[in-house]
Amino acid sequence: MHVPNPKLRRVISLSNIPKLPRNLIEEFKMRDGFTSTIPNKFDNYSPKAVSNMATTKLYAIMEAIADRVEMHVNVGEQRDNWNALLLNSINMITLTAATMAGLAAMGGTPLLAFKLSSTLLFSAATGMLVVMNKIQPSQLAEEQRNAARLFKQLHGQVQTIIALRTPTQKDVNDMMEKVLTLDRAYPLPLLGVMLEKFPTKFEPAVWWPRKLGELGKRINGKKMERNGWSEEMELEMREIVEVLRRKDKEDYVRLGNLALKINKVLAISGPVVSGIAAIGSAFVGSSSHGSLAMTMAVVGGALATIVNTLEHGGQVGMVLEMYRNCAGFFSLLEESIESTLEEGEVDNGENGELFQMKVALKLGRSLSQLRDLAKASASSRRDGNAIDEFGSKLF
Repeated sequence: MHVPNPKLRRVISLSNIPKLPRNLIEEFKMRDGFTSTIPNKFDNYSPKAVSNMATTKLYAIMEAIADRVEMHVNVGEQRDNWNALLLNSINMITLTAATMAGLAAMGGTPLLAFKLSSTLLFSAATGMLVVMNKIQPSQLAEEQRNAARLFKQLHGQVQTIIALRTPTQKDVNDMMEKVLTLDRAYPLPLLGVMLEKFPTKFEPAVWWPRKLGELGKRINGKKMERNGWSEEMELEMREIVEVLRRKDKEDYVRLGNLALKINKVLAISGPVVSGIAAIGSAFVGSSSHGSLAMTMAVVGGALATIVNTLEHGGQVGMVLEMYRNCAGFFSLLEESIESTLEEGEVDNGENGELFQMKVALKLGRSLSQLRDLAKASASSRRDGNAIDEFGSKLF
């Protein structure tokens, strides 16, 4: 029986086998399907051992959120293409119909084809314009862009929870509720669940759970001076809320109402003018009202093109959605400050200095600028004057 050389055994021992680089091991795992399915652009957080079921559930929610982001980005691009393609197609159809109506007015039996073609094209353009004005593709695209941005923010919030502390079931429930609220605020399908594009009254967008009725009560109406909070800071935050409510939010609601009225007028005017042009083209060449019919067809086609370009080329629906989202942002910030100030348990709440820094960043201000704004607001209220400065420097 052959006995291997002991020196040879030492040479081929496991301790002498070089270790594979960590990045190569991770690549092998990815090829075998053992890694998360979250897109690479969200994989900037450090790996962490799954310590409990709540952490596992949050990772599952993160994957669902990443998938939502991808869906909203894709759908937003599709609906932006709808706006460009429909706008160009309808304008080309309308101008072609107007040209044919002018040729048909020259008279003669061979020009009957131009008359019929003009009527059909005007009718088709009117129908397409009604559908386009109903769904507002530019506004749909802006909704999806906002949804993708908000889901990315939510994804970052989940990452922060996992990185800073051990998650709990309450964190899971809160994130689930936020995801479902965002789904309702910015739906993907059109039929049955599409947001109303022409509401009777302009309302700011709401994409967060409303829980202000569950706030605790503060002792003696004042927040105790701990956890980074002070009475002076609390008064400053309340002044910021007043500025946001009286200036920023009110201004965007005013602009939103104006954009809504303009959009309604344009959405009605386009199909009406195009329909008049279709009726006029049907009577082109008649003995009694031929010249009037030709004028209705040609001028109506030109006006319909102008109105359609103003509405969808100018993306009035997108501007309306932008105002709605900005007004919702200030409503959310206002509610966030009020709920933090009304928090019953100070030590378990958010640190005051950290919260003040977050508010300043959201408004595009430094901490000193935020304090100056609060002082200016308090001074103007004492004097009975309206403050001229807006709270946000971003919008």
